[in-house]
Amino acid sequence: MIITVEKLTHTYGERVLFKDISFSVDMGDKIGVIGVNGCGKSTLLRDIAKNEAGAGAAITISNGAVIEYLPQNPEIISGSTVLEQVFCGQSELMRVIRNYEEALKAVEQNPEEQSSQAVFLSAQQKMDAAYAWQLESEAKSVLTQMGIKDFSQPIEQLSGGQQKRVALAGVLVRPSDLLILDEPTNHMDNETVAWLEQYLKQRKGALLMVTHDRYFFDRIINRTLEIDNGTGYLYTGNYSLFLEKRAERRIEEASAAKKLNNIYRKELAWIKRGAEARRTKQKFRVERFAEIEDEAKNIKKEENLEISSAGTRLGRTVIECDGIGLDYADTTYIDDFIYTLLRNDRVGIVGPNGSGKTTLIEIIAGRIKPDRGTVKVGQTVKIGLFSQHSEFPDSDMRVLEYIRDVSEYVESKDGTKISAAQMLERFLFPPELQWVPVNKLSGGEKRRLFLLRVLMGAPNVLLLDEPTNDLDIPTLSVLESYLDDFPGAVVAVSHDRYFLDRFAQKIFAFMGKGEIRQFIGDYSCYEDARREQEAAAIKPVTKQEVSRKENNSPKKMSYKDKLEYDTIEGKITAKEKELQVIAEQINKTGSDFTKLQELTALQQAMEKELEELMERWEYLTNLAEELGVE
Repeated sequence: MIITVEKLTHTYGERVLFKDISFSVDMGDKIGVIGVNGCGKSTLLRDIAKNEAGAGAAITISNGAVIEYLPQNPEIISGSTVLEQVFCGQSELMRVIRNYEEALKAVEQNPEEQSSQAVFLSAQQKMDAAYAWQLESEAKSVLTQMGIKDFSQPIEQLSGGQQKRVALAGVLVRPSDLLILDEPTNHMDNETVAWLEQYLKQRKGALLMVTHDRYFFDRIINRTLEIDNGTGYLYTGNYSLFLEKRAERRIEEASAAKKLNNIYRKELAWIKRGAEARRTKQKFRVERFAEIEDEAKNIKKEENLEISSAGTRLGRTVIECDGIGLDYADTTYIDDFIYTLLRNDRVGIVGPNGSGKTTLIEIIAGRIKPDRGTVKVGQTVKIGLFSQHSEFPDSDMRVLEYIRDVSEYVESKDGTKISAAQMLERFLFPPELQWVPVNKLSGGEKRRLFLLRVLMGAPNVLLLDEPTNDLDIPTLSVLESYLDDFPGAVVAVSHDRYFLDRFAQKIFAFMGKGEIRQFIGDYSCYEDARREQEAAAIKPVTKQEVSRKENNSPKKMSYKDKLEYDTIEGKITAKEKELQVIAEQINKTGSDFTKLQELTALQQAMEKELEELMERWEYLTNLAEELGVE
């Protein structure tokens, strides 16, 4: 057991986020927290990470247990470099590594200074004693995997998304018993999410995490904590099993509520028989009625998010992109992009961070003018842009005012007019929350509100830039159902593989150097096609070509082949010795990550050469045996 949480409660004024949540975390547990935006998921993680239990609650941490915590908006150490941010922990091991990095920097700046060399030598010895070299190499490897390659770069020079990836690298590599992560996959590209998924699956220790990535959730989590109407429910299993067990729980609750309502109606009829009759009734039954009445009033009404599909008529011409190109700082992000958007298109856009996905969306939306090519938009097109960064022009606006600012009502497909207040209720903004200032909402609630604002404009072309960031899973499920019936075209940039599999029928993939390749099907189909293309590009260079040459070769051993046959075993032995030397150099390299990368690349190249020599030796040996050559 690492940590025990007992009766954890958190309130904001009169608003109760959650009440009396109790559970424990054992070694090997991977717990996912789920619930609608604003229910208190991030607050729960913060309370546990900071050991803030409050009155009547208790958080008990086992002796010596270490907790690492990644909030949605990590604190950045001003003036620090990337590596200093990663090694900011308070353990003795972190101090040893920090001291070494500082000593290394001092030696590099003044290589002839004796005092600096002495400090550096001492720092090296402490690194040896603490076995810290592997941790430093792992940190640099994780940072590289996340697209951060300049380890000495000041942290302030990085973008917000890059800063969060540095903070994530820090909590991953710093040794801990419990890792607490709040939305770790936000603003990550698909390949990095897939890497992080494998990393966390293999990591020892416990995990407590909030994520809206359902594939990520499903493949890592083994216990699920749901926060529903302020109450915590713990389930054994991943997201798929959670859905089944939650449905069973809700059926049982509905059945119990129905029974309670039936009892309440009977008792109410009895209590209403008149004052004279009541005097003769047993006192305890009157008291019992009061208790039943309170329970009946407190029965939870299940809140279901609903979105009525609405949109204006769309003509024959939608959006035509002809030869779109865009360059920035000597880099081509988009090159000769041609596509005609169809009325009912469902297009997903994928690619590495910084490749130009958001730029393409903004070019289509008319916010950015391309360097080359044209974008033709049909006369009946009404674009709804759900941008990656929600824009609230007046943070003091009330929630209802913010929606009415777009439209007083929206008309559904059957002609029914739905008011702004009614739509807000369908988006889980009850009347009392509709008069709250926008800046008082949680980050997820703001995103949900911004989505409603876009839809209230009744667009017929939806451009969604990372719509899954900060939206809770219930909202995402309903958004996907809404897109099924949406009477228009949808183009979405997303790193959420589940979302792309659920809605996309075409994938536009940024391949680098401005190339945008088009694939038919959902994200899984794209992944299969991409793997096949990569395999096809590799095969002709290796075994197929060698096999073809061997099959076409005459069944005799030439003088050149015999000479090679006589010397190839010596070449193999020499190559094996070279590899052994390289392996020894890698073990001794320690902190020089640049040299480590060079040696690793050389090792891989030499291993490939050895493999080719072995294949050639096998071929020559078989040929010699077949021809009887000694």
